[in-house]
Amino acid sequence: TLTARRAVVVATGSSPAMPPIDGLAEADPWGNREATTAKSAPESLVVLGGGFVGVELAQAWRTLGSDVTLIEAEDRILSPEEPFASEQVADGLREIGVEVRTGVKASAIRVEEGLVRVELEDDGSAIGERLLVAVGRKPNTVEIGLDAAGVEAGERGYLEVDDQLRVMTRDGQAHRAVSEWLYAVGDVNGRALLTHMGKYQARIAGDHILGKDVAATEDRRAVPRVVFTEPQVAAVGLTFATARERGFNARAVDVPTAGNAGASFTGRNAPGTSRLVVDEDRRVLVGATFVGPETAEFVHAATIAVVGEVPLER
Repeated sequence: TLTARRAVVVATGSSPAMPPIDGLAEADPWGNREATTAKSAPESLVVLGGGFVGVELAQAWRTLGSDVTLIEAEDRILSPEEPFASEQVADGLREIGVEVRTGVKASAIRVEEGLVRVELEDDGSAIGERLLVAVGRKPNTVEIGLDAAGVEAGERGYLEVDDQLRVMTRDGQAHRAVSEWLYAVGDVNGRALLTHMGKYQARIAGDHILGKDVAATEDRRAVPRVVFTEPQVAAVGLTFATARERGFNARAVDVPTAGNAGASFTGRNAPGTSRLVVDEDRRVLVGATFVGPETAEFVHAATIAVVGEVPLER
């Protein structure tokens, strides 16, 4: 038993969300942890979900020899990113032999003679030796004693926090207050489910516990992110559509990723598109997306431009 004299930080993370599909439990599905620690490649694999985890692991297991089918309920994979990123990653997956099906939902799952059959709402099906579920995350907030601290998880199970990462508590029937001693960092608060953002929040929470005047802001604004596929997707800030939805006078500037001189170093034509999203009123970048080989190298400079609001003229 540990006794805290100053503060408690909840950093319990998240687990793969398992959708309420008939027969799923009997299929003994993989989550991301099982899929990244398996000792041998299954002969065939069905992946439910076309987000970051789904596309990265579909490519990984295909290159290790598995026949892979990727199923995504939305009309495109990587739906939060730019549409061209979705298209070019889907093309890359298909080129290496991944069967990509979009706009279809799983209706039931059956285990037959050692194989997993995923039945789809369009009357089709997909069969694999293993099933990987990558349809999202759920916070690990169940049975950790939140009631004892007067805390209720939100509708999706996340802990609501302020910008100092202090947890919101309930006082009486309706009044909500900020805890003076309970903090939550990382996936468990739902603000930005990325490793580097969890580390960022941990630094802010630690400084606040030490009495410093700090606030977490960048995990809501310009989050850099990379999808490690071939081609890679590296992005920071807003997509063009999101910028327009938020009321920016936005303009998208697109060029082929192969258009910069360094592209020749890849030894091929560097397929892909690079987009900068410009706020015309302030003449600064509010977002950037790069698709192509090794584009993760591009995102740091773009992050500086977006976060620092560097003027286009500069």
